[in-house]
Amino acid sequence: MGSGTYLPGWKWSLHAGAQNGKPSDNHVGYVISGHMTIQDSNGHEQKVGPGEAFEVSPGHDAWVVGNVPCIALDFTCISHESGR
Repeated sequence: MGSGTYLPGWKWSLHAGAQNGKPSDNHVGYVISGHMTIQDSNGHEQKVGPGEAFEVSPGHDAWVVGNVPCIALDFTCISHESGR
């Protein structure tokens, strides 16, 4: 589990994807404060805010909505191979 604070004006494709040169991964998250719009690879948009969980597929974009930072938790699955 990780957390992120995304400032007003932040957009994944401009501030993360452009820096690492990779498409976005699958994300499962929970918004603590602020609001964010998530756009899936088909162009469908979903606005999420405090107390809401979300799951987005690879190839999405996301950006902060409004003048308040968006603080969110990000959950990652860790797979284990049997016998190790």
